[in-house]
Amino acid sequence: MIGRLNHVAIAVPDLDAAAAQYRDMLGANVGPAQDEPDHGVTVVFIDLPNTRIELLAPLGAASPIRGFLDKNPSGGIHHVCYEVDDILAARDRLQAQGARVLGDGEPKIGAHRKPVLFLHPKDFNGTLIELEQV
Repeated sequence: MIGRLNHVAIAVPDLDAAAAQYRDMLGANVGPAQDEPDHGVTVVFIDLPNTRIELLAPLGAASPIRGFLDKNPSGGIHHVCYEVDDILAARDRLQAQGARVLGDGEPKIGAHRKPVLFLHPKDFNGTLIELEQV
């Protein structure tokens, strides 16, 4: 059901500093910051030959990333994103097997302007999983 790894998301306390670190120290191709108000984050994508890294920083007081950074002040891996061909079929199959979809269970439009869903980390070995329809 899942396809390729789309990205690994890392929550960071300082988006500019993290982007500079990837660009200047690691020589990575770092994209511009983009606000995602529907998700409460500002993101920067780093393109790698085989996947992407997504740097996440809070956008607004109600950002879901704030709680993560309160527990992990230096930042850390927040979630992994896998591609799926049909997000509704994936959701239905996962729910039928007992997996919990976060939010209202309906896909939202993500940073790549494609439908996404998040799966509860307690159902996947402590890892928050994002599914993105491609």
